[in-house]
Amino acid sequence: MTDLLGALFILASLGFFAAGSIGLLRLPGVHARLHALTKADNVGLGLLVVGAGLIGGDLLLALKLLLVWLLVMVASAIAANLIASHAMKDGEES
Repeated sequence: MTDLLGALFILASLGFFAAGSIGLLRLPGVHARLHALTKADNVGLGLLVVGAGLIGGDLLLALKLLLVWLLVMVASAIAANLIASHAMKDGEES
């Protein structure tokens, strides 16, 4: 049962990754693209971590995956902030 639930979480994460990629390609301006990409990818990775943790079945593995997700969220926020501030310096429209 947990394998099926894990697979459903992983499939849902693919939907968020696809939505973030489409937002990156279709939205106008740097800031809108960053918003779509970072939000969708963070949620997608969170769902992927939950799904992999359920399929793995090991508490230590789930904690490691959670730590990786938290580190990626911090790095994503820092990178998005740096890109947005650089775009503002260059006078990019949002």
